[in-house]
Amino acid sequence: MSSCVARNAAQRRYNRDVLWLSAAYALLLLAVTYLFRHAAITGVPAVMLAVLPALPIIGVFAAIARYLIEERDEYLRMLTVRQTLVASGFALSIATIWGFLESFGVAGHVDAYFVAVLWFAGLGLGTCVNRVIEARA
Repeated sequence: MSSCVARNAAQRRYNRDVLWLSAAYALLLLAVTYLFRHAAITGVPAVMLAVLPALPIIGVFAAIARYLIEERDEYLRMLTVRQTLVASGFALSIATIWGFLESFGVAGHVDAYFVAVLWFAGLGLGTCVNRVIEARA
């Protein structure tokens, strides 16, 4: 979402959801990392535990979708759509380039979850793009 200040119910709900999902992510990541380092976890329990930190990140994606559905201001919705398109293009472009570099032995392996990290960084880039475009108008 392009604005830090919540002005309406959809923005307040989005901000609240992202805050608690971010906290859940941090807690789950710490707990799961601790468990994998200090316990011999294998099989189905290992898979289930390994997936846990991904769930809040998926929740953030859902929170953005919910915000886009609930936002009644078409201008604010358009800014958020543009921001998410920039983020998607950025993350997918970097992941594609890195994939080819890795395939041809020019770069080392990077874990796939970094695509989400790139996407979140792309949201910041999308905010900058929005500001540049809006400053021109």
